This record gives sequence, C-alpha cells and structure tokens, in this order.
Amino acid sequence: MLKPTTSTFLVGLLTGIVAASAGFAMIGRPGSSNGAAGARVLRVAHALPTSHPVHLGIEYMARRAGELSGGRLRLEVFPSEQLGTETQCLEQAQAGTLAITKVSAGAIGNFVQSYRVFSLPYLFRDSDHLWRVLDGPIGRSLLDMLAVGNDGRPSGLRGLAFYDSGSRNFYASFPVRTPADLRGRKVRVMSDAVAMDAIRAMGGAATPIPWGELYTSLQQGVVDAAENNPPTLLSSRHYEVTRHFSLTHHMRIPDVLAASARIWDALSPEEQVWLQQAADESVAVQRQLWEEGTGQALAELRALGVEIHEVDPEPFRAAVAPVVAKYRQGVIDDLVRQIEAVE
Repeated sequence: MLKPTTSTFLVGLLTGIVAASAGFAMIGRPGSSNGAAGARVLRVAHALPTSHPVHLGIEYMARRAGELSGGRLRLEVFPSEQLGTETQCLEQAQAGTLAITKVSAGAIGNFVQSYRVFSLPYLFRDSDHLWRVLDGPIGRSLLDMLAVGNDGRPSGLRGLAFYDSGSRNFYASFPVRTPADLRGRKVRVMSDAVAMDAIRAMGGAATPIPWGELYTSLQQGVVDAAENNPPTLLSSRHYEVTRHFSLTHHMRIPDVLAASARIWDALSPEEQVWLQQAADESVAVQRQLWEEGTGQALAELRALGVEIHEVDPEPFRAAVAPVVAKYRQGVIDDLVRQIEAVE
C-alpha cells in the first residue's frame, strides 16, 4: 500500500470511511440514484484544473465509456482536488471508494519499485522514444506491475493507460542554464527518492512540498525553484511568481490512469471491455491535446513575459550520471536495458 504521512493517511481514511457505504453499494448493483435507470456510475478524480490536457483526455474517456456502453456505464469526473490530493485519491482507489484516478508515475515509485525507472533523469531520448516504449510490450508490462506492491501483496490498483505529461523543466525567478545555477537553491520536487537524489546531484536542495502549496511557497521564498511542464506551469499560474523557464528536459515522467482493483473486479466482463477501450482510445486524444497544449502554453507564457531558455542538457546529464548508476539495480536495470534497446 502507499506509505503516506500520518496526517495524509488519516484524511484519506476518513474520506474512505464516509464514502465506503455509497461506494460499495454503488458497485454492487447496476445503477445508482445519481444515474439513469440501469446505469452504473463510476467516480473519476484528479488534481488538475479543467483546462488541462489530462482533464480533457479523461472527459473524452468518460464520453466514450457512455457511448460504448449505450449509457449503461457512466463516469463522473471530479477535477481540481475536489475529492482530495493525488495521494488521497490513490488511497481511495486502493480502498475501493474511488473507481479511477490519475497519478504521476514518479509518485507510484514509492510503493511499486519498478516505477522508479521513470524518475531516472534523461532515460528517454525524446518524446517519440518515450511513446515507442509505452505503446509496446514494456509499457503493457509496467501497467501490469502496478497491481503488486513492493511487499509482494496486491496493491489494490490496476493500470489502465499512460497519459502524456511532457518533460520536466526548471522554473524560477532566475534562469537555470547550468547545474551551478541550482547550487544551494531550494527546489520543490515530488516526494520521490530518485527525483530528490537527481536534484541534489545537480546542486539543489531537494524540498518536497504538496502541489497545492507550491504557489505560495514560491511567492514567499520557501522554495527558490520548481520543475514541471509548460501546460502545468501555465495552468497553475506559477509563472506569476517565477519569470524564467529553462528547458532542461531532465525527466519524462508519464501520468498513469489507475483503476481500483476492487471496483474493476466488481464490473462485468462486458463493462471491463468498455472501460478499457474508452481508456485506450482516450490516450491518443490526450496525447494530441498535450502536444497542442504544450505549443500553445509556451506561446502564451512568452506573451505573458516569461523568459524561456533553451539549455544544453549535457552538463545536467553528466551531473546526474551517479544517480542513474545508483538506481540501476535489479528490476530497474533490466527495464533500463529494455528501454535503451528500443529504437
């Protein structure tokens, strides 16, 4: 199971208890009072705003599930942390009180060790290489690995599909052109061991901060810099307090659509086919939206006065080489070799 902090666990647990009766009653019969007669209603939650390509992809999945099922399967989408943070939504999916959520593959690495491979810096040569890997047998096996935690027990999750999350790049009130520019700076990073080690190797002080607190933390100087992709920088409005965006492309970490194993197992085989097909079809739509959204976001950021810097990645790649070597052990090394072999 996911290993949250005590406070996060308690919030997730209380949310799960409140929702449990309705959740299990809903999956135990064809429909619910919120849906059309005979329709099964499944809740889908994520942390991103409605303008984000991930949300638009999930909305497409919801429409296709309704169409494929002739209205017998209805997905209700709750964006913008309406049902909790990313961690809390993941815990609810594990508990069976939330049907589907979106989570960063980097965060999953905390309890499914194989997913730490995604946090290795400069693992993928470019976006095309990433998708050749994820669209093939390696991607399918990684989705299957989501079902088993590090303790060898069922994780309570089922991997449905990967969504594009672009590349991670630094933004701050100063330009980041070389690792020296990060020296001694506090850099917000996901709560992921590999990502934190990578930031430290580049000279920064890795500082995990919840996503919802990051704007204020940047504004007040709790952290000096952060890293993410262009659509997220724009939609989060972090550009208002960080006017420099440096395209280091140091990580390409996809998002994962994760279903509750309990709810999935309660679906009929026909419903499972509808839901999986809707998820699969939404990938191409979300990927196209992401590509378009990235270009539009960069253009809009420039128009808003953000300075965008093209960066030579080689000094960053050299700085993080020891981190890659540290984590290339066991199953991670096997995955790296397979990924590197994909042309």
